[in-house]
Amino acid sequence: MKLNNKIIIITGASSGIGKSLAEEFARRGASLVLAARQYVTLCEIAQSLQDQYQIKAVAVQCDVAIESDCEHLIQQALTTFGKIDILVNNAGISMRALFKDADVQVLKTLMDVNFWGTVYCTKYALPEILKTQGSVVGVSSIAGYKGLPGRTGYSASKFAMNGFLDALRVENLKTGVHVMTACPGFTASNIRNTALNKDGNQQGESTLHEEKMMTSDEVAKIIADGVENRSRTLILTGQGKLTVFLSKLIPGVLDKLVYNVFAKEKDALLK
Repeated sequence: MKLNNKIIIITGASSGIGKSLAEEFARRGASLVLAARQYVTLCEIAQSLQDQYQIKAVAVQCDVAIESDCEHLIQQALTTFGKIDILVNNAGISMRALFKDADVQVLKTLMDVNFWGTVYCTKYALPEILKTQGSVVGVSSIAGYKGLPGRTGYSASKFAMNGFLDALRVENLKTGVHVMTACPGFTASNIRNTALNKDGNQQGESTLHEEKMMTSDEVAKIIADGVENRSRTLILTGQGKLTVFLSKLIPGVLDKLVYNVFAKEKDALLK
């Protein structure tokens, strides 16, 4: 499926993978509905993409954790373009705190954004996507395959997201709707800078080596190719593919390997 003239909604489009996806889809000729909480930034991105790629892009302020915001987002897309071809559920938030130390509200917040945000947007968009036999895309994570220490809420939300999309895919095997789950490994983006600590505040500086990671632009290109090819699942990075493979083959050994990796991060939570 070529993306030229397709109507694509992207949540979490003001930074990181979402912003890179907006540029990649615009480069391929798609019209965009960009959603995020940072409205001013979003408007600047939309205007820049319109000027550079001669496509139409609109910005919609949206907190995906609020169901009414998600409903409004879909209605704005329909009001502007009259149809929806592709929904990319990209909005997400992470955390960094051991479960024993974390406020339970931190985990609830991650579920509200990562899981429920995907559910809300998909619920309101699906009737239109059924008409166009388009795509529902979830930008999940390797953390949806393997639980990561210090990220219990993040892993839980991504496992839930993966299960939701998997079930949705089976439900739509005969409808023509394409459902794709994209699972990046560690990606150089601001998600770790905005990750919540044990008290629910943003942690600020990343504790991982961002310069060694896949860039958000590289991730966006792979996801865009996946949408065009109507792929089922994308496991990104060699480390991510190895993690998924080992989780099935030798899960106990993988537990120790993952522990050792996170025990070596800056200001490690594991001692």
